[in-house]
Formats: sequence, C-alpha cells, structure tokens
Amino acid sequence: MSRYDTVTFLSDYGRVDEFVGVVHSVIRSIAPHAGIIDLTHDVAPYDVRAAGLVLARSAQYLCPGVVLAVVDPGVGTDRRPIAVEVGGGQSVLVGPDNGVLAPAVAMVGGASRAVVLDDEQFHLPSPGPTFAGRDVFAPVVGNLCAGTPFEALGTAIDPLSLRPALMNLSRIEGDGVEGEVLWEDRYGNLQLNIDPDDVEAYGERITVRLGDRIRMARRVRTYAEIRTGELGLVVDSYGMLALVADRASAAGELRIGAGDPVRLESAPDDNGADGVTVAVELGTRRQP
Repeated sequence: MSRYDTVTFLSDYGRVDEFVGVVHSVIRSIAPHAGIIDLTHDVAPYDVRAAGLVLARSAQYLCPGVVLAVVDPGVGTDRRPIAVEVGGGQSVLVGPDNGVLAPAVAMVGGASRAVVLDDEQFHLPSPGPTFAGRDVFAPVVGNLCAGTPFEALGTAIDPLSLRPALMNLSRIEGDGVEGEVLWEDRYGNLQLNIDPDDVEAYGERITVRLGDRIRMARRVRTYAEIRTGELGLVVDSYGMLALVADRASAAGELRIGAGDPVRLESAPDDNGADGVTVAVELGTRRQP
C-alpha cells in the first residue's frame, strides 16, 4: 500500500476565486501530512491542450507522488474521472479523461494501471455536478496520500482506452519545415513543435513564413545574442526551437500565438546580411 507525501496541482482555476484554496483544504483535511506544489493555475480557461503540454514539459522534473490536473470543460457530463498509475506506482495522475493527462503519461513511459473514480465513498457530497475538483478529485487525492490502495478507488479500465491528446507534428514539405506554435510563455517566447535537427542544414539565417508574411530569423544560443529589432531562433529549455526576441515579446511583434502555423526555410543568399530593423521615433525637427 503506497502512501504519498507530495501532490502537484495544475488547473485553470486562476487565483481570483476560492477554488484553489478549497481544493488544497479538502486534500489536507484527509492527508494533513501531504505537501502541495502548485504547478500553475493560470492555464487559459478550458484549454485542455495547453494544460497537457504543461504536464508534458514538466513531467520529468516533478517530485514522485500524486499529480492532480483539473482543466475540465466537460465537468458534469459523461466524461470519465480517472486515476492513472505510472512508474509501477511511483506516481498517480488524477483528473478528467479528456486528454489532459495523456502527454505526461506518454512522457514517463505509459500507464501501468488505470481506474475510473466511481466509488462514491471516496467523494464528497455534491450540491451540484460542476465542481469535480472539490467533490471528486480532491478527496480521491487525499485518500491516495492517506494510503488508500489505488485499486480501491474505482473500476479498473484498460489504460489503452484512455483518451489521447491530439498534438500536431511538424513535417518536411518541399524545401522547408511546416510546424506550429505550441506555447507562448509570459515573456512572449514562442515554442515551436519543430526539432532543432530539422533545420540544422539551413545554416544561421532562416526564413520564417507566417501565412503571407515573411520574416528573417537568426539561430542563436542565448537571448543576449539577438540584436535590436532582430528575431532569433533558440533551442529552449525543453529542447525545442523557439522564436524569441531579446527583452521583448516575439509573440507581440509577430502577432501570433499557440496553434498558429509557422514554416521555416533556408534563407536565400541575397536576402541581406542581418535582417535587422531599428525603431525610429518621429517628432518635430529642431531648427538650427
């Protein structure tokens, strides 16, 4: 029987309302010893895809224990509440079966067991069906931390029956790579679903096609190597290519975000040396 000491909590609840605090309190009322790590609660409302990517990026760095992910636009419907065991019981992921858990499960080598959380003795009485984070997932997490056996939480299901996440893959098309923006971070850096190896042969300067717009970018190792007005391509902290600017928002400059298509191509030789633009401030001309 496993007893978990750490809960990692992800949601789209934000911090304005009491939702996060209530979930914390329900867990701690059942398992006072459990420490709760708030991974983030600023996922855009209802954005299951973004939440799944957060878990996928974080999975290899998370402390073993219980991971609670609640981004649940289908709450109250027939979507299944589930718990998924990974690492032979080292960790358990709890949340809705809507694809939010799938990327993290894949990142850590797949599920060993899964259950539907249909044993109501481990739930709270519910005034209504719209706060499963409080009434279903939090008490289940608390009971797991308190030592309740995984298999006691509900009906066993085939892990292969879990809903997968739908993620687009980059592809080679002609003389370029077709991809998309996976993630815009708070700095405006744009992580792409493109592996750095796919553009290794393109050299330092790369053409970036955004629909009918074209920009030039330079491959760099750090943000500080990017010159004023220049667009950079770096290998980010997760090993993916990212479009960036130095101390500025690439997302704001390019007016694109998560899900938008991006095409990378080798830059032609006659396209200029730097592709640098400099902001100019216009004002009243002084007389001599």
